[in-house]
Amino acid sequence: MKSIFVAAAMLVAAPVALAQVAVSDAWIRGTVAHQTATGAFMQLVAERDGRLVEANSPAAAQVEIHEMRMENDVMRMRRIDALPLPAGKQVVLQPGGFHLMLTGLKAPLREGDKVPLSLVFQADGQAPQTVRLDVPVRALHGKGGLGHGR
Repeated sequence: MKSIFVAAAMLVAAPVALAQVAVSDAWIRGTVAHQTATGAFMQLVAERDGRLVEANSPAAAQVEIHEMRMENDVMRMRRIDALPLPAGKQVVLQPGGFHLMLTGLKAPLREGDKVPLSLVFQADGQAPQTVRLDVPVRALHGKGGLGHGR
């Protein structure tokens, strides 16, 4: 499993305690022609308590943090303002759960493409930190079933 470790304020002259976030197995679901939205998925582990507070990509007009959950026997998806990242605990963004929703796609995303994605994290008591990734696109249909990209 590939991991990217981030300490995002390395240009600060004075030593400060920085949040480190490990991002692993990041991927974006491929699309078909005229599809204008898709999901991004990954695992996150923060060294200290914090939150994922924002995401953006030049490939989409908007990127939102979403959660899916059952309400009265119906699966509902809704935007959330921030995703809590408890220190040392893996937070999984996956189909059917927390995920990033890319909307207003500027072009179809095909397996093998790389999509620039910026994540903004904020640790308790710290300034926001931006992490820039190039996220691979996985096939729309994969071994894991419709849309799981696995």
